[in-house]
Amino acid sequence: MDGKVFYSHIVLERQTLYSISKAYGVDIKDIYEANPSLETEGLRKNAIILIPASKGVSMTEAPQTDSTDKAVKGTDRKKRDRKKKSDDNFVIHTVKWYEDLDVISEKYGVPVDIIMEVNGLTGRKLSNRQKLRIPADLKRYLAEHSAPSSGEKEATTEGGQEQDVTEQPADETAPVKKTVNAVLMLPFNAKDGQGSESNMDFYSGALLAARDLGIEGINVDLSVYDTGDGTLPITEERLRKSDVVIGPVSSADMGRLLDIAPAQTEIVSPIDPRTAVYVSSHSNFIQAPASNEEQYTDLAGWIKEDCGPDDRTVVIFEKGLREMPGNNDAASALNNAGVRFSSFSYSILEGRDVLESMETLMDSTSVNRVLVVSESEAFVNDVLRNLNLMIHDKYNIVLYGPSKIRGFETIDIEDLHNANLHVSLSYYVDYDDKKVQDFLLKYRALYNTEPGAFAFQGYDLMHYFISVCARYGSNWAEKIAGAEKERMLQTDFLFRKTGDGGLRNTGIRRVVYDPDYSVRLLD
Repeated sequence: MDGKVFYSHIVLERQTLYSISKAYGVDIKDIYEANPSLETEGLRKNAIILIPASKGVSMTEAPQTDSTDKAVKGTDRKKRDRKKKSDDNFVIHTVKWYEDLDVISEKYGVPVDIIMEVNGLTGRKLSNRQKLRIPADLKRYLAEHSAPSSGEKEATTEGGQEQDVTEQPADETAPVKKTVNAVLMLPFNAKDGQGSESNMDFYSGALLAARDLGIEGINVDLSVYDTGDGTLPITEERLRKSDVVIGPVSSADMGRLLDIAPAQTEIVSPIDPRTAVYVSSHSNFIQAPASNEEQYTDLAGWIKEDCGPDDRTVVIFEKGLREMPGNNDAASALNNAGVRFSSFSYSILEGRDVLESMETLMDSTSVNRVLVVSESEAFVNDVLRNLNLMIHDKYNIVLYGPSKIRGFETIDIEDLHNANLHVSLSYYVDYDDKKVQDFLLKYRALYNTEPGAFAFQGYDLMHYFISVCARYGSNWAEKIAGAEKERMLQTDFLFRKTGDGGLRNTGIRRVVYDPDYSVRLLD
């Protein structure tokens, strides 16, 4: 960050800024500078804070928080010598390959959390021949560390307050349900020994959401099922006990589950937009991913909002595919929005000869709003080539398109910016968002890797649906129908009732590719 290297540290119970600073070999004031919120919120258990790396540490070096020479790598030699003098109150234990923290704890009679605190461990994993400092006199250690000294803050319970045994007034904002019974069904394909990487990413994101919900005071009783072999290993009784079921993924598996699920069990489709076919016929079905139809509906509304009295709207189709379902979605959305438009179609083989014909539909003195409708990467590429030629000839063109256009690998990103692309998306991650940055910090700290789109989706779905279950109780599905849009990490949730059927997500994110090569997420 800004050219500096930081570690992500998970705060353990009873840890203090002093003990953390010593474990990493940094000054307390440096930790404060990296985490301004500590000044007002204090140090909280399970919080994840940034620790500036010592000088000389590179991006590829892993943090060492034990008390061996590795723990002070890159620090001043005099500091290390002073630290060795303080080791008289500790026993140095060399970890054997078969030992874990529980074994070492039992051997010395020192609780695991104390061993982790003393050595600045952020997880339970140990390595062979790792050096651990064990308090030689536990009572003395606890006496010296039981209360933070002046200028030092100790990890507190959530909310920044020490636990109080006195009775507290009732919290009117407390959730209706303190524990939510949930089911997650994903095709892990675990039996083949490899597993599905994308679904494991989804699961990792969901687990992180469950962890955050627990910190917020909402417990999750989660049952996870592997549907990778095409079977549904769950009973009707288990479904009946569930507050919410997320999954399965495929349209076929979803159909089989809806056939056996009780009417009062809410089923959420997590990923596949094709499962939207079940919305109209199942009142307990919730389509979480916004469909292509919703994207075109939003694009049509966007064009209508932006259109001036002299602007022109042109829809470009691939010849011979005018009646394809997706193409009908685009035309129907524009008609429903009351947008007047001209249609133009050509084949990829005609691409070099259609420029003059396209220009006859454009106005050289006003804004030309062009909606391209095609699943073909080659055709969209050719449309962009022709549009950029017209832009070069001083035509004012604004291009509109669904999310598919951003996934085409051969399209030159410069062409999208030149055409001022306006795109409606079911998913988009704004890495400038503070919530996204917090998620990245936690995910990297817990999993030691970067989250992908499936990890974001797993987090969003788990956090949103467990939260509304806890907030509204058994009739939560009725409450979210028609509720205001809720912005998650990569998805917006805005659910609407479909006749006598279930709920569909109409939450769409609008992104603009500006000519200055910036990309903006609109509110």
